[in-house]
Amino acid sequence: MNIDGILVPVITPFKQSGEVNYEALGELLEHLLAAGVAGIVTCGTTGEYYALSEEERAGVLRYVADTVGDRAALLAGVNDMSTSGSIAKAEQAKALGYQGLMAAPPIYCLPGQHEIVRHFQTLADSVKMPIVMYNFPARSGVEISVETVIELAKNPYIIGIKESSGDFSRALTLLNTDFDGFQVVCGSDDQGADYLAWGARSWIGGCANYLAADHVAMYRAAVAGDHDSVRATMARLLPVIQNAEGGDYNQKAKLGVSHLGIDAGEIRAPLLPISEEDKSDFLAALKAALN
Repeated sequence: MNIDGILVPVITPFKQSGEVNYEALGELLEHLLAAGVAGIVTCGTTGEYYALSEEERAGVLRYVADTVGDRAALLAGVNDMSTSGSIAKAEQAKALGYQGLMAAPPIYCLPGQHEIVRHFQTLADSVKMPIVMYNFPARSGVEISVETVIELAKNPYIIGIKESSGDFSRALTLLNTDFDGFQVVCGSDDQGADYLAWGARSWIGGCANYLAADHVAMYRAAVAGDHDSVRATMARLLPVIQNAEGGDYNQKAKLGVSHLGIDAGEIRAPLLPISEEDKSDFLAALKAALN
């Protein structure tokens, strides 16, 4: 599976009544595809997978697969609190035509490294689909150690890791490891230029929901070796990206999409809309970045 380029963990728009807004989701998908993104990640954290019912999850997965088709790579988030739960979600995505999966270690139970290895090996060997692991210890509670990554990269179905730890020294270690058919994917929005400079070929970032064209431009410039352009674009985007990463990330992803003229709706509980002051600050940074 080719995951080179910009992959977007797409938001899930909601209507004022609380239902999934499929019309808005379709508008966003077309916007992202027109901007040149290489893939869509459905039911990731930015997509509020944790707040979707089983029926809603199935509906969103099906709608994205039907709408995107073969125009971009399709990955499904399959995070769950158990290995069997992730396998069930993976089988669901496979049946709907998804080409790959993205998964973090099971949340809350704090598995050890040997248990993380077993989890991913079992998932990979059960569903036999390409898997991008997701290292985000601030959310999952545990880190996938470098040694564990190296071990799991030997599995032919485990094709990469979305690195969202924020520790760029760790990222450098992975980026300079001699992997065979395994990619280190940028998962820290504010470090995109750094990853690209060190040869990363894939970037999965929630800010691309509303900054897709700039993300694609950065990637294409990096492929062409024009890192001056990469740095210049990142310097322009950095204030709004840092604002988003400073807190209320999912709320701001929806605000950013709404600023594009696509009705993203509100965040779903337990999260709440941000204050008017924080909203104003974020939108001011976004408008400056887009000018």
